Amino acid sequence: MKIAFIVQRYGAEILGGSEYHCRLIAERLAPRHQVEVLTTCAADYITWKNDYAEGTDRIRGVTVRRFANARTRDIDAFNRYSEWIFNNSHSREDEVEWLRQQGPWCPALLEFVERNQNQYDILILFTYLYAPTVLAARIAPHKTILVPTAHDEPAIHLDIYKELFSLPAGLAYNTDAERRFLTTHFSIRAVEEETIGCGVELPQAHAQPRDDESRDDGAPRSEPIEDDERPDEASPSFRPHLTQRGSVFRRRHRLHGPIALYGGRIDPGKGCEELIEYFSTYVQEGGDASLVLMGIKLMPLPEEPFIRFAGRLSDQERLQALEAATVVVVPSPYESLSLLALEAFAVGTPVLANARSEVLVDHCRSSNAGLFYADRDEFTECLRLLLSDHRLRRAMGRNGRHYVRQNYRWEVVLGKYERMFSRMRQARG
Repeated sequence: MKIAFIVQRYGAEILGGSEYHCRLIAERLAPRHQVEVLTTCAADYITWKNDYAEGTDRIRGVTVRRFANARTRDIDAFNRYSEWIFNNSHSREDEVEWLRQQGPWCPALLEFVERNQNQYDILILFTYLYAPTVLAARIAPHKTILVPTAHDEPAIHLDIYKELFSLPAGLAYNTDAERRFLTTHFSIRAVEEETIGCGVELPQAHAQPRDDESRDDGAPRSEPIEDDERPDEASPSFRPHLTQRGSVFRRRHRLHGPIALYGGRIDPGKGCEELIEYFSTYVQEGGDASLVLMGIKLMPLPEEPFIRFAGRLSDQERLQALEAATVVVVPSPYESLSLLALEAFAVGTPVLANARSEVLVDHCRSSNAGLFYADRDEFTECLRLLLSDHRLRRAMGRNGRHYVRQNYRWEVVLGKYERMFSRMRQARG
């Protein structure tokens, strides 16, 4: 089959959000199908400036066709317009103007899809929010799958999205929580609906030295040590030079003792401002840990000794950071899946999540691999518990790996996509 993914931006250096999710799915389907990605020349979602060259590229086995945006975004003007449109009566034309101002505005991409739609068996649109998805969904809805990555936010209640969710033949939800929200608030007419999400790698168990290099019964240890048996990084006897897990990341960033890790866009909209406030309270109350933030910094960070900025990391370094962490914090109130939480579960690191996200609460409850907080006091108490109780963390680590193994292994995810492709083609006759 020939499959086109349509997404607002795409690149190997984009390591979070729906764009990262899209790339992971495209790369995994490429060995089985003829896969192309149709996207813009933007690398930056704030301005949508044309950073990449227009034309065809090849990224990790996937053909990528890039089209130049017709305009950039004035973020301040857009925010003012959003404030007005979310709080006042307005017309459909006003909503189209909002979509245009939000960007990316890329008529060339849509013209290509219109001209070449018959070349593709399936169109997969990523993220409900942006103009390429809203406008491309109208071109060939009978062979279109929408991956909404949706959550309850002001924009989703605009009338243009009522039409969007009624169009595609297929809807690939990230979680059951997202599915409940969309089917409750929108008229879904898809012939195929499935909760699919995204695959997550489960690192293989590997031999790791223990403090005593022996089994609990005193005999020499010859079998590999599982991740949940690793020396505990919050323990007074922890010696990072004796364990492989996370030691490379700790040495590189000169980190000692317990680590609370966040990964993704470092942005107030992702809950990072609140995270720093809450973590500062934990430290002021006697807590002794480091808050490490990895990703793209879109807000200033306070110059505090307990806050460390690790920057944008490669896939391998990201894995090392997740393994080094004592706990991974997911502070975003708006999530449709949270690859950060799933990747933490996969390496056996427990999660502390924002209770305002129904998706994150569902993950924590279904996996028994994380705690969630609704306010500052709950954050500090949950963090203190997770950092101090290594047995709890180890149990949660086992639970998290089991949860990913059952629900988010790649063979499970890709199998669901293949069944959706097959049923959609059968429905078309």
